Amino acid sequence: MRLPRPRSLAGQLFAMQVVLVAVVVAGCAVFTYLTDGRQARGAAAQRVTAAARAVAASPSVAAAIRGDDPTATLQPYAERVRRDARINFVTIMSPDRIRWTHPDPDRIGEEFLGHTAPALRGRTFTETYTGTLGPSVRVVTPVRDGDRIVGLVSAGITVDRIGAQLRGQLTVLAGVAAAAVLLGGLGTYVVNARLRRHTRGMNAAELSRMHDYHQAALHAVREGLLMLDGQRRVALVNDGGRELLGLPADAVGRNVADLGLPPPLTGALLSSEPRVDELHLTAERVVVVNTSPVSGGERRGTVVTLRDHTQLQALSGELDSVRGFTEALRSQAHEAANRLHTVVSLIELGRADEAVEFATAELELAQALTDQVVAAVAEPVLAALLLGKAAQANEHGVELVLAPDSRIDDGVLPPALPARDLVTVLGNLIDNAVDAAAGDGGSAGPRAVRPRVTVTARVTEDELLLRVRDTGPGVAPDAVDEIFERGWSTKAPRPEPRPGAPAEIPP
Repeated sequence: MRLPRPRSLAGQLFAMQVVLVAVVVAGCAVFTYLTDGRQARGAAAQRVTAAARAVAASPSVAAAIRGDDPTATLQPYAERVRRDARINFVTIMSPDRIRWTHPDPDRIGEEFLGHTAPALRGRTFTETYTGTLGPSVRVVTPVRDGDRIVGLVSAGITVDRIGAQLRGQLTVLAGVAAAAVLLGGLGTYVVNARLRRHTRGMNAAELSRMHDYHQAALHAVREGLLMLDGQRRVALVNDGGRELLGLPADAVGRNVADLGLPPPLTGALLSSEPRVDELHLTAERVVVVNTSPVSGGERRGTVVTLRDHTQLQALSGELDSVRGFTEALRSQAHEAANRLHTVVSLIELGRADEAVEFATAELELAQALTDQVVAAVAEPVLAALLLGKAAQANEHGVELVLAPDSRIDDGVLPPALPARDLVTVLGNLIDNAVDAAAGDGGSAGPRAVRPRVTVTARVTEDELLLRVRDTGPGVAPDAVDEIFERGWSTKAPRPEPRPGAPAEIPP
């Protein structure tokens, strides 16, 4: 049985906020109800007190009490005050509690139900008492004629009437509370709908787990990851990104333009267009850069991935060196086979003397070149390259010679300059020169002398000189300013390199 998926974080917050709003509104409603109840009783007491005192202070009341029939005068007056003051009763009585007035005329002449002792002592007091009209909030005050207390006035409002007023207020309060809950729930729903979009409907456990995976992945991957915000500031960078770009510890929060990166790399990071597998140079590395803008409508930032291309480039250089040596050995083997076939053919034709003369001349020529190279270049890898390239050049009808002033002793090259780098640079230069001298560099036609490539390799106190000259047509005068541009060549056109991609030396 599949367990139900936990509610999303937005859903949990929505339920929590709705319950919280409901509890707060209910608490406010109860507090308001209780407060209104006390206020209603207080307001009723104030109203009946004002009415009773007004009646007791009226001179006509004292005059009517002195008359022969107080009820005839006081009953209409008391009823008029009761209606105007919107209270339930106004009772005027004698000091011995006999009623002169009452809302129910049948009760006139009966004894007043309630306490009168404080009023007989000259004090106005309030109480809640159950009389002929039921429980009521009433006040009793004395009627004075000079210094004597000649009567008492009691005015009151029944508890039922106070409750009815309170129930009306409660209905309004319930409507306000319901509207508050509805508006609070609607506002909470709108806020949580936005939150749900931002959290992709995930719950708190999933968000926490994603954060843990996010942190682990950032520190685990060797590739570099760089995230830029909408202002092109570094929002996030992992350990690989710091190492590949050589970023300082305070890189987060800084603008890309302030990181001191090479201009081409900075331009690629600041570009609003995506970049795919671009090669860029940093201070110590060659990195492959991919950028992708963050989708979402507005400009939110860019995600940059970085890969180290230095090791791959080193392996590629070694492979090119091995391929060059292989090609040189193939050329030497091919040339030796041609010479051997020539010697064998001369012997088969019965021309042994001519075969010996041919073999001796070829051997002397090859030995002379070998002796010259070995004597001048003691670096074994470089010497082997020159001998191999000589055989390749001879296949193309080009003579490869070493300049007389060439001299490189063994062990003089610094350790920071690997032999494979020399092989890559010098091998490409010789290949280009051979192509140009043989007519592949852009010119063709018969030549008066044999095409030649002259190589100079010399070490002085503070520099290494590698110079390759050929008898080809050279660079056209109008193209001198273009030879240092990235990807420029006089050979057949190649696809344009991507912006930021380093130029390769044409083979």
